[in-house]
Amino acid sequence: MLGSLSLDQLRVLVTIADTGSFSAAGRKLDRAQSAISQAVATLEATQGVMLFDRSGYRPHLTEIGRVLVDQARLVLASAARFEMMAAGTREGREAELALAIDPLVPSAPLIDSLRALSDAFPDLPVSFSTEGLGGSLRRLRSDSASLAICLLLPTVPEDIAAYPLLRIGMQPVVAPSHPLAALTRPATRSDLEPHVQLVLSDPVNPAEENYGLLSARLWRFVDLSRRLDFLYAGFGWCRMPEHLVAAPLEEGRLIALRIEDDATPGDGPTIYAAHRRDRVVGPAGRWLLDTLRQRLAADFTSSD
Repeated sequence: MLGSLSLDQLRVLVTIADTGSFSAAGRKLDRAQSAISQAVATLEATQGVMLFDRSGYRPHLTEIGRVLVDQARLVLASAARFEMMAAGTREGREAELALAIDPLVPSAPLIDSLRALSDAFPDLPVSFSTEGLGGSLRRLRSDSASLAICLLLPTVPEDIAAYPLLRIGMQPVVAPSHPLAALTRPATRSDLEPHVQLVLSDPVNPAEENYGLLSARLWRFVDLSRRLDFLYAGFGWCRMPEHLVAAPLEEGRLIALRIEDDATPGDGPTIYAAHRRDRVVGPAGRWLLDTLRQRLAADFTSSD
């Protein structure tokens, strides 16, 4: 019971609306028409509203009846999700899968995998959060995410179980209007130092774990899209994921830089799927982890 009504009464109401009559609803629910009529009468009496106009040959929904049918559908759907979540938990499935994603993670394979996850676990609530650098690791450690797709620099922490998914190639780029775009040779450190370097950084600890810094002037960003806006505007240079700058480079909206004696690994940083070692990943999380590894295995292997 929900206060003065029951899910069964709401189910009867919706079935009448769907089938078009009390008798048809009785047949669908395998009940006598009198039982259907009694359920509706009780619902009307307890709620103090007239759900059906009975003045004609066949009862039809009143205006408030049509509104409450829509509300009844929402309540029944919510109750069904409640039962399915409880059943999944009894079977060992997690009640919710909370994901934390770093900004450098490519969207396409993640979208494909999440769509497949939805097909495999249609009743699983999934929460999704895109974090600044370092944010995914903090969410794992605070237990507000069960699985992270992230960078782990400089090394994988001891308290984290991590599975390499792919490497992200990083291309130094600059806008055509920037002075560095005029260089016809590899840029030296002395060429780069006077110019602003647009860097992604951890919003909580911006001075920690920064890599590939070559300029004396740093502008720090949390998200890629805003950094890209400033890059196009010619405010500085930076390293961008190759999959994001391939089209702008081909179209001439960005210019590739070559850096002399660049110590940054050419194959780029590794993206990991990670979770806390002391937390067991549930069936849906393991399924997503396995799916991501399978989808990206070829890309990662080919980059070795």
